Amino acid sequence: MALHLLKLSVGSESVESLEDFVARRMQSAGTDHTWHQTRMVPKRQNELLDGGSIYWVIKGQILARQLLLDIVPFTDDSGISRCRFLLDPVLARTERRPKRPFQGWRYLRSEEAPPDAPFGSEDDGLPSEMRDELNDLGIF
Repeated sequence: MALHLLKLSVGSESVESLEDFVARRMQSAGTDHTWHQTRMVPKRQNELLDGGSIYWVIKGQILARQLLLDIVPFTDDSGISRCRFLLDPVLARTERRPKRPFQGWRYLRSEEAPPDAPFGSEDDGLPSEMRDELNDLGIF
């Protein structure tokens, strides 16, 4: 069973803003994937690369995930060890789950991860504000 990572998407206001960031990064880098860079290298790499994803916390809610493609440790120009998570550019929306702020990333076991949303994994055409209100009303 895959192991996942949980990470705050700092600066993102919505899943759409994270998707825009991913698209801009890939265009500027000229790649077909995106990445997230961090200082710590996970010790459980084999479990993470066995179908694991990064689950993104946006404004206090787990809202989306991206499939982990690879984990690349490296040393930057200043001699500091870093790690780059290579990610599939497609964000899958998940069922909402509240999550308090934390620093860095956390492991997330498969049985604790929210399932993909029954709708909205593709663009369902709803603005995120409307989706939020419908969720708060218990419609979604």
